[in-house]
Amino acid sequence: MLLAFAVVLLIAVLVSSLAHRTILSTAALFLVAGFLLGKETTGVLQLTADSPLVENFAELALFAVLFTDGMKVGWSDLRSAWRLPGRALGWGLPLTLGLTAALAHYVVGLDWPEALLLGAILAPTDPVFAAALVGNKKVPARLRHVLNVESGINDGLALPFVILFLGVSEGSDDLHLDELATELALGVVIGVAVPWLAILLERTRFFAASAAYEPLNAFAIGLVVLGLGQVLHGNLFLAAFAAGVTVATLGPRQRKAFDEFGELVAELLKLAALLVFGALISVEFLSEISWSGWVFAVLALVLVRPVALAVAFARSHLTRREQAAAMWFGPKGFASVVYALLVLEAGLAEADLVFHLVALTIVLSVLAHSSTDVVVARSFDKPEETPHWQEPEGPEETREIREGRDGHEAGHGEGRRPDTGEADRAAGGRPEES
Repeated sequence: MLLAFAVVLLIAVLVSSLAHRTILSTAALFLVAGFLLGKETTGVLQLTADSPLVENFAELALFAVLFTDGMKVGWSDLRSAWRLPGRALGWGLPLTLGLTAALAHYVVGLDWPEALLLGAILAPTDPVFAAALVGNKKVPARLRHVLNVESGINDGLALPFVILFLGVSEGSDDLHLDELATELALGVVIGVAVPWLAILLERTRFFAASAAYEPLNAFAIGLVVLGLGQVLHGNLFLAAFAAGVTVATLGPRQRKAFDEFGELVAELLKLAALLVFGALISVEFLSEISWSGWVFAVLALVLVRPVALAVAFARSHLTRREQAAAMWFGPKGFASVVYALLVLEAGLAEADLVFHLVALTIVLSVLAHSSTDVVVARSFDKPEETPHWQEPEGPEETREIREGRDGHEAGHGEGRRPDTGEADRAAGGRPEES
């Protein structure tokens, strides 16, 4: 495993410059490498879906990316620019769940409990692959903000539905909703309390981090949150995102020191998890999926999210190009893998079919979304012409659309970060509506 990862990583580094300029995807490279090295293909990597290594890598990658994504927005950013992410989560998430469940029921033939379970598993978007677009400065700031916050929070929000429908599918009388609520709340508490206490201690006259160890400060905070979440059985995904937001809010110096180091750690874990996940897929695995399963996977990617977000963003101030980008870029990934593994462990009658459908959808999503992020980002190079029937009615609305379209260009000179006020304006639009 170590040798395979090292070789593929070296190849990825050598072709990374080409990948940034073309549709060649580093994520797809690791997925294909895992496919070629897997147990059912060449047998180099002897991994199965019930291997602890698979679940551990998926959880670690998702935790690391949620933690680093949380650091990109402080509490003031979330509070002042919540309107659009709120639409994506409040309307988009349940609509995506319901539409996916309808496809699973009418196309694949799953019973409604299992169909709703599959819908909950595939409802969240993945911050691991959304990061390719979120981190691209060509994309307008408010669109990046919507995708970042949505993908950071919807993993934790989907978990209660996964456990609820899993209990219904098993015919369980006790759904343990009190335990689930405690787990979610505990995750948020851990994610806020640990960074707050650590930063508070560093501000006292007894403690101070040296310049050499400063990048490890936030890294250590993340590890404590991860370990404490596992020991106390708090929700790791909500804890990770809450911890990142708390560090960004209370410790801008710690966030700045961790920035480059944290991105590299998250990227390494993501690529390792992709290699492991790819090793589970084989020609035989894919051939076990019926034609209706392939139709379901394609429709889940190209139909469900566009319809759900078309409703969620109706009469919003996003331009048509921004709405189209948000509708398309809803990648599926590690959260869905982790939730599908929970179904396998539960021993559900349709567990194998559910896992196959989830895996196929994720494979198609990785190949499609990770290969089009460059194209989507480049589509914003030219200004969009607004039709006369969609022109803003007043000067305030004109200012909001103009800033959402062009705000990402200001303040992003080499070696500089945009000021917080500018980022808030670009991401949130009118203060009173945010």
